[in-house]
Parts: sequence; C-alpha cells; structure tokens
Amino acid sequence: MATVTVPTSRTRTAPRLLKNRAAGKLLLLGLVTAVLLPLLHGGPWPDDLTVSLDKPLATASDWVIDNRDSHPVFLYFLGHVSNAVIWAVRAVYLALLTAGWAGVTVLGALTAWRFGGARLAAGTAAAFLACGALGMWVPTMQTLALMVVAVLASVAVGALLGLGAGLSDRLDRALRPVLDTMQVLPAFAYLLPVVLVFGIGVPAAVLATVVYAAPPMARLTALGLRGADPEVLEAVESLGATRRQRLLTARIPLARKELLLGLNQTIMMALSMAVIAAVIGAGGLGDRVYQALASVDVGAALAAGIPIVLLAVVLDRVTAAAGDGTTRPRTIGWPYAVAVTVAVALAARLLGALDWPAGWTLGIAEPVNRAVDWMTAHLYSGVPVIGGTADWAGHFTTWILDPVRDGLLWLPWWSVLLLVAALAWLIGTWRTALTAVLAMAAIGVLGVWEPSLDTLSQVLAAVAVTLVLGFATGVAAARSDRVDRALRPVLDVFQTMPQFVYLIPVVALFGVGRAPAVAAAVVYALPAVVRITAQGLRQVDQAALESARSLGATGRQQLWQVQLPLARRALLLAVNQGVVLVLAVVIIGGLVGGGALGYDVAFGLAQGDLATGLVAGAAIVCLGLMLDRVTQPTDRRPRKGA
Repeated sequence: MATVTVPTSRTRTAPRLLKNRAAGKLLLLGLVTAVLLPLLHGGPWPDDLTVSLDKPLATASDWVIDNRDSHPVFLYFLGHVSNAVIWAVRAVYLALLTAGWAGVTVLGALTAWRFGGARLAAGTAAAFLACGALGMWVPTMQTLALMVVAVLASVAVGALLGLGAGLSDRLDRALRPVLDTMQVLPAFAYLLPVVLVFGIGVPAAVLATVVYAAPPMARLTALGLRGADPEVLEAVESLGATRRQRLLTARIPLARKELLLGLNQTIMMALSMAVIAAVIGAGGLGDRVYQALASVDVGAALAAGIPIVLLAVVLDRVTAAAGDGTTRPRTIGWPYAVAVTVAVALAARLLGALDWPAGWTLGIAEPVNRAVDWMTAHLYSGVPVIGGTADWAGHFTTWILDPVRDGLLWLPWWSVLLLVAALAWLIGTWRTALTAVLAMAAIGVLGVWEPSLDTLSQVLAAVAVTLVLGFATGVAAARSDRVDRALRPVLDVFQTMPQFVYLIPVVALFGVGRAPAVAAAVVYALPAVVRITAQGLRQVDQAALESARSLGATGRQQLWQVQLPLARRALLLAVNQGVVLVLAVVIIGGLVGGGALGYDVAFGLAQGDLATGLVAGAAIVCLGLMLDRVTQPTDRRPRKGA
C-alpha cells in the first residue's frame, strides 16, 4: 500500500505565511510611496544628483600617458611584466612552429587519447587538420600560443585567489564583489585602461584575457575547497597532519573535479576573447575575423572563425574527459607521447614539410558569400505571407522594443527605484533590495540614466525571448535523448563561435538597429539557458517521477507538477546566466545600431575616451548587479527552533 503523507499544520500554514509576508511587504511599500510621493518630482534623473567623472578620469589618462616611459612603476614592474608576456608567447609560438603541423597534430591526438580514448583522439586530429585545410594553420598557431600563455596565467591567478577564498571567509567576502565586477564588466570597457598602460599589442591582449578568464577558476577553486568532505578532513587531522598537509593531501585532491571544471571554463572564456583581443593587436585568428568583418567578407570571417570553434570544442572535450573521473587503461604515457611527437617533428623537418602544404587548402569564402547573398536577396524582404526578416525586425522594434523603452523613460526616476526595490524585496531580503536600489541609483549618479534605461529595455526583451526559446528547447532536450544528441553539436558551435562572426549574417538578415542587437544577444545566451534547463530537469529525483507515474500522471502533468518545481534552482540559474550573457553582448549590439551604453563603450575605446568608456561600462555592471539581485531569490536561513 502506498504511503500517504498527511500535511501537518506547519506545512499547511507555510504558503499562507509566505503570502502574508509578501502582502506585508507590499503594504509597507505602499505606505512609503504614499509618504514620499508628495516630496518627489517626476521626470528623468535630476541633474543636481549627478557626479561628473570626466575631469578626474581625463587627468588620470593624461598622467599615465605622460609617465608611461619614465615612472619607476612602469620601468621596473609593468615593463618587466610586458616583456615576460612577450617572451612567453614568442617561446610557445616558436615551439609550435618547430614541431610543425604534423608534430602538433600528433601531440594533440595523443593527449586526447590519454584522457578520452581513441574516438576523442581521432576528433582532435581531424580538428587540427581542418584548421590547416582552411588555410589558417599559422594564425591558429598564433592564437594557440596566445591562449596557452593567457590560460596558464589565468589559472595561476584564479587558483591563488580561489585558494585564499576557500580557506578564509573574510577574503571570500572581500573577493566576491571583485570577481562579480570582473565577470560582468564588458571586455571592451577594460580594454581601454589596459591599452592605456601597456599599449597596443600582445601584452595588453594577454592581460585583458586574464582579467576576463580568471574569475571562473577562482570561484570553482574556492567552491571545491569549501566543499571538501568534513569526515575526510577530520580523519586526516586526527592523524596529526598539519594545515599545509591537510591542504595538499586532502582538500586539493578532493576538489579535483572543481579544479578541472575551472580550467575548462577558463579555456572557454579565454577563447571567447580571441576576436575582441584582436582589436588591440592580438593577431592570429581573431585578427583575421576582425579584418574580414571590417570589409563585410562573411566567408573569410567564417573561415577564420571555424578554427576558433574547433579549438574550443577540442579543449572542452579534452579537459572534460580529464575531469570526469572515469578510469581508463592508460596505454599512452607522457614520455611515449613526447617521444613520438619529437620523432614526427624531426621526420617532417628532414622532409621539408613543417609548413602546411599549400595545395591542401580548401577555400570556403566564396561559396559562403554566395549563400549569404542569396539569403539577403530572398529572405530580407518580399517573402509571401510571412514577410521578410526585415519586416520581422521592424515589427519587433515597433511592437516590443519601442514600447518597453518609452515606458521605462516615461516612468519618474523614483518610481523606477521603487519598482526595483519591490521586485528585489519580494523575492529576497531588505539587503537584497538595498543592493539593487543602490546599483540602480549609481547609474543616475553617473549621469547615464536615459541610455541605461534604453539598454535595459533591450536586455529585458532579449532575456524574454531567450528564456521562452531556451526553456522550450531545454525541456525537449531533457525529455528526449535523441533531441539532446542532435542539439549538442549545434549548441557547441553557438557557444564557442565568436560574436563578431555571426554578427554579419544577423545584420544581413535583419538590417541595422536594435532588433539585430537583440538577435545577436539571443543567439549568444541561448545555449547556456538550454544546457542548464536540460541538466536541471534531468537531475530531478527519479523517485518523485516514479511516484507521479504510479498515480497515473501524464507526461505533461509530470513536467508541470513535478519536474519544473523540483528544478526551480536550475531554472533560476538559467535566468541568471541568460541575463549575464545578454549583457555581455550589449557592446557588440552597440556596433550594429543598438546604441545606448554599448555604443558609448565602443566609442570610448575607438576614440581613447577613458571617461565615456569606463562610465558606460560601470553602468552596465550596475545593471547586471541589479538584474542579478532581482532575478535570484535569497536563501533564508531557518531560525533556530523553527
């Protein structure tokens, strides 16, 4: 006989208490509004409450330019850092060229075989060969050398920060806002100060990549160290181990999965910077993509973008295989792999075949450009019944983007703050609401209230479309293994393809304006939402699903009444990641007519205007912080005895 759980008075009154708590908060907010309403004025943010940072930032910029070649900090510290970066990248690049295309391919395949087996080795070899076949072997090696140095530096910095945060609660609290800022601040916003200090070139590109890619390593390292099994730590401590011995023999080995996941995420984020870093002289594949897009050559941009995707997929699979903990017979040791690589490289040198053969290249630029021209000619406008993509973009702008933007700009500034406070307080605590309100108020103080609301309207529209498509696709992937297998390579390509590469097809289909900016953001954020949703639904307790089936629940009822409620935390994480990733494309959208803060950041970088770029970047960070607090409920710790 099935056991029926009888709800106690406490479980029956819990929803009522939550409703009463929400009603009390709304009542209090209504009273505060009634008291403050006569004292406040409508309209945009008052000019009297703004603070201009133009003069101090311009002064700081001038000081750096005047003292870059003479001040001891630059001569004896930053100068040595720059030289060390140049030396390291050059050494790795020369080593790759010395190994030749055959040596690099063999080393990559043997490394993949050691961690993932023969199938992964074959895929790795095919990926390297495809880079050469596309005529991109030398740029690929340039990018790989840059990424090797950047990833090693990011892992070192992130691991040290994570080690400190994992062992010290005080340092963890201090680092959290710093890591949040590093991860949310658009890359374009901190490219300007990096270029200002180091100039255009490889050092600036590597250090900008480190700032962008180090936070995941730091977070996951701290998470792994803090999540170590207490019983194991107690057993090690009972054996008389010192704190250092407990760290080296227990904490770090127990955090192996998190450390390798941090390495994986660091590699992905570093590769996503390949094109953006090309703007400040990184060279390699990113420079090829950037130059091709500057001349609107989609085919050439795709030919350089595909190797970036292949590198990302290969490194993702290899690091994931290394961290999954599966035991495999290791038939290939490192000495054997190095020996085979050296033998192949020497044979290639003796045969004069270090460089990729010119006759083995395949040109895809021309057919891709013809396909883009066909799409533009046949899909942009004039499609019977459904209309062209230009019509869709126009309708989306007229019916959604314009009303949302105009509605936000119409609201008095104080009502926007009150609305933010209400949303954050209803799902969190008063601290959450205070943080969200202060972040939104900082935007007004910086003097970018109107462009920030314009950007907010685009973000809200993009997040809404992303969540609708992402949740629907994630549910389908979670309920069907066939759909999941079919979607995986597509999501890999979407997630690793540089934003600049798919920006041109988006513009070709939708024109220039805010609609293509939203479309680009949706394409970039959708894979993460789909993956997190599918994973959350798949991890739902199978016992709960079996109980629902035994009671005769249909598939739809199981989804709505069991899976979605139990996967609530994963779904909220998907919302959070959707917001963060959409904000990451705000700058890219500003280059294709999105305007607002994205355009200000790009303009500041192009013109060397530190104040405009940094202020707009800081406003985007504040928007991200506000949206994070509004979309993520705060876990309330139960009171003692409750």
